[in-house]
Amino acid sequence: MGSSLRIFLVDDDDSLRRLPLARYERLLRGEAGESLPQYAGRRVRYVLVSVDVVDRKPVEIVHIQYSTLAFDSKGRLDQVDRKRKAKLAMDLLPALSGDDPEQVIDARHRFAKKRYDSEYRWKPSLGIEAAIINAIFGSKRG
Repeated sequence: MGSSLRIFLVDDDDSLRRLPLARYERLLRGEAGESLPQYAGRRVRYVLVSVDVVDRKPVEIVHIQYSTLAFDSKGRLDQVDRKRKAKLAMDLLPALSGDDPEQVIDARHRFAKKRYDSEYRWKPSLGIEAAIINAIFGSKRG
């Protein structure tokens, strides 16, 4: 058994578009020749699905992440937005230092989580969930 990642972009009409992992990685690296011009200047919902596979066939969904990708005017991933998202993700971690007085509760990470969820996460409809399952396992599985 192994594991695999499946990436889907979700269009405005809730249809899924499979994005090959290699292309997704090239977009993340910001390779000059890689872009999705149809998404230029837009924030697009995407789904990152981790699946267990046997003989290259998916057998179980392990984790699903619903997030967004911001594209610049050329259809490349917006690097300013990616850095902002990464910083906000780091703010999700509670502070490690114990320098604050005991009566002070450091809730910055809780507020960061609310902000992160509000700006970068989304909840799928039942139709989108069904489409993801169908795209991964085919129409034979419910």
